[in-house]
Amino acid sequence: MTVLITDPAITDRLKAERQLCGGDRFDEVWEDVYMMAPLPDDEHQDIQAKLTAVFQTAVGWTQFAQVRAGANVSDREAGWEHNYRCPDVAVFLEDTKARNLGTHWVGGPDFAVEIISPYDRTREKLPFYSKLGLRELLVIDRRPWSIELFRHSGGNLDIVGRIDPSGRLQLKSETLGMTFALVPGNPRPSIEIIQAAGQRWIV
Repeated sequence: MTVLITDPAITDRLKAERQLCGGDRFDEVWEDVYMMAPLPDDEHQDIQAKLTAVFQTAVGWTQFAQVRAGANVSDREAGWEHNYRCPDVAVFLEDTKARNLGTHWVGGPDFAVEIISPYDRTREKLPFYSKLGLRELLVIDRRPWSIELFRHSGGNLDIVGRIDPSGRLQLKSETLGMTFALVPGNPRPSIEIIQAAGQRWIV
């Protein structure tokens, strides 16, 4: 269901209520359209937290490479509140072209993850991420389970590949030097991550 609210008073009250309870953490603004994202379920939060820890460990715990469990990324310095997205995980490497302005980052992360939830619009974010220059995007779908890797070609984010738990195929990130695989399991598949140096994580 989509609800369009055109009454400014109701809009302001609803946004204030969401801000007060923390429900606006994953809200976004798409060219002045306020998008209220579904609150992530426990599985979503578990994957997000573990991936953030894995990537931070992989790139190091220095101030040079930055990993965020959610970050405001925009195409502008001033007035960024009118157009921004918030990937579930964002990795900014030491040589990143993105700039951290405190409230938000201008430009795309070097690597980002989107975990799909019911009714969200993850795939509709790809043109915006392409515009920002996001180098690689990992999309995790859980209904049914699959992982897709997109890579910036110089013009767009193009799909590199898609895997599901039915085979031991891998997707390789050139940006992070990692491979990703889906391992069958119960109650859900596990995400296997292997770093080029040989370190391995199961999420």
